[in-house]
Amino acid sequence: MNLTQHPELLDRLAASYALGTLRGRPRNRFEAMAREQAPVRAAALIWQARLSSMAELQQTAQPAPAVWTRIDNLVRAEKESKTMQAARAASAAPKASAPSASSSGGWLSSLLLWRGATALGVAATVAALLVSVNMREQLGQQLGSQIAALRTQLQATPQIEYVAVLSDDKSAASILVTFDTKNRKLVLQRVGGYTEAGEKSLQLWALPPAGGPRSLGVLGADKVLNFVAAEGDVREVPTLAISLEPKGGVPSAGGPTGPVLFKGALIQKVL
Repeated sequence: MNLTQHPELLDRLAASYALGTLRGRPRNRFEAMAREQAPVRAAALIWQARLSSMAELQQTAQPAPAVWTRIDNLVRAEKESKTMQAARAASAAPKASAPSASSSGGWLSSLLLWRGATALGVAATVAALLVSVNMREQLGQQLGSQIAALRTQLQATPQIEYVAVLSDDKSAASILVTFDTKNRKLVLQRVGGYTEAGEKSLQLWALPPAGGPRSLGVLGADKVLNFVAAEGDVREVPTLAISLEPKGGVPSAGGPTGPVLFKGALIQKVL
């Protein structure tokens, strides 16, 4: 199946792959398609970057001490309830033989024990229910706060509409490029092991269908680089390329002067 013709299915598979829920043969098939198809690789890398950034934004939350106290009370109440049930079962067991002279006193003692055990069992059950209700209310409040925080994080998630995987002449992915139209941010992430020499720089070029190459920026040594770009700078640009240039790059008007190391198609997402 060509997943590029089924964008919704591709997005769901890439999300499951990044989350780790895609397993077994489906995961192996997805990895095989990712090695052969650049859009599949791009979708997987985007979801991995998206989930890793959300994990970094999430603050560590420790349960309140009252939560552990209520859990302990609930466990103790359950144990006491089981003890009372065992006592009632033992009291209800028939006697092997009972003298008639003391039958009245034994019956009265058993009745009192029954009533006491029943009262304790009811009290323990009520206490357990109260603890459970209070704990559920507190956990519900904490869950609501976490959902609100997650909603805020999702709203701040970049709106990525363009993506490209730049590969070398051996089709090995080296640079992942994403463009966030909402924040006008062009992000480059090094995913390969290439490192340029100290006296050289990598320069990103847009290759429009008409006209000469246009420089979009010079890459630094960081693993992730951010450039400011308007949507008009990348819209309808079918291909991006990276060339090896002298330190600091070359003027855009002259185009690349060094060899083109990485190249790839710029795809507009329709998911």
